Amino acid sequence: MLMRYSTLCVPIGLCVLWRALAISCQAQPRDRTESEPPQVRFREFAPGIAHTNYRLAEVPWSVQVVSVDRGDPSLEVLSVHARGGVGRVSTLTEQLRALKPDLGEPLAAVNGDFYARDRSAYAGDPRGLQIVDGDLISAPVGGAAFWIDPRGGLHTTNVVSQFKVTWPDGSSMPFGLNQARRSGAVLYTPSMGASTFTRTGTELVLEHGGEGPWLPLRVGEAFTARVREVRETGSSPLARDALVLSLDPGATRFAARLEPGAVLRFSTATLPDLRGVKTAISGGPVLVNNRRLQSVRLNRLADSMSYEFRSMSERHPRSALGWNASQFFLIQVDGRQAGLSVGMTLDEVGLFALKRLGCTYAMNLDGGVSSTLWANGRVRNSPCAGGERDLANGLVVVRKSGAVKDPSRSGSLRPASPSGE
Repeated sequence: MLMRYSTLCVPIGLCVLWRALAISCQAQPRDRTESEPPQVRFREFAPGIAHTNYRLAEVPWSVQVVSVDRGDPSLEVLSVHARGGVGRVSTLTEQLRALKPDLGEPLAAVNGDFYARDRSAYAGDPRGLQIVDGDLISAPVGGAAFWIDPRGGLHTTNVVSQFKVTWPDGSSMPFGLNQARRSGAVLYTPSMGASTFTRTGTELVLEHGGEGPWLPLRVGEAFTARVREVRETGSSPLARDALVLSLDPGATRFAARLEPGAVLRFSTATLPDLRGVKTAISGGPVLVNNRRLQSVRLNRLADSMSYEFRSMSERHPRSALGWNASQFFLIQVDGRQAGLSVGMTLDEVGLFALKRLGCTYAMNLDGGVSSTLWANGRVRNSPCAGGERDLANGLVVVRKSGAVKDPSRSGSLRPASPSGE
């Protein structure tokens, strides 16, 4: 089910800003009527992909947008994560430099999901789902996620984990993936890094049990695993050919009688079924759903809420993605810089994606000091902290290896699609 929010009438402030949105950052043809809003215009810097810096001095706003031709089969959207493991962070530029050459040439990118920011070994763990080139590295938590189905269809839906491990006696329990183990069970894969980084509990070192797929871990699969070793010291090393199931002291009763050779059954099912998905990343909330603005409604106690909720209706730097039938967009709004750009509320980002870009769907990503857009070889926005911040992950548009380029198209001007059709 798509994440849905109550749709509100656009408030007076947004109506005023919509009038401002009708002013383009570039000169428009003089024969355009006053009632017809000008389109955002892009400069194509490589075949099928274009960029613009949309400026509105009245607010002020500075918005970086990359437009990707969905009809160009040489272009692909991938998710990336900091090199070295799930509990790591690095700048978006560093993540692009570490991209495997066989995945293609990076052309544009934006920062990704919210992530753990404490100083533990898990700082960098995405808050929700992430799949990198088919490798399931982080589990869904029920919130909104962007994912691409095996046929190339784009989706923003709530994704619910149905991950479970079934013990030899037939009982089962859910498990988390590559995250801090606070209770229950967490499965660690080689994508986590060198170790589980746990301190207590029982850990089962697992090898392939002979049925179903193995590594890299895939979403929507079922497989068996055989216990290679039972450890009671925590912080088990992670080998390339093994998994480790870590149990909190309160859950060790499930493994009390297990010995090497015992066989467990695992499922990485989700709702909806993401079997075969190679690219996914969480974020949220959904901003535009089937051409409808999904306004965020906060109650009268908003001032006493946590920053996470208050900030939704405040102006901050923002990152988002969106698309219609012909174009896919990476969107970044600078903020907290009075002379350049004050930032947007989530409603304002949604309105921009809907009205100015013609998005049929759009989803928010991590913002604030993380908000970064990279295009044509460098960071294009002005990060509010003065430079790039270390991030957990991002989305990148690549030209697939071996794809034929058409240099004759480079540099042309193209208006954004005015609708989702």
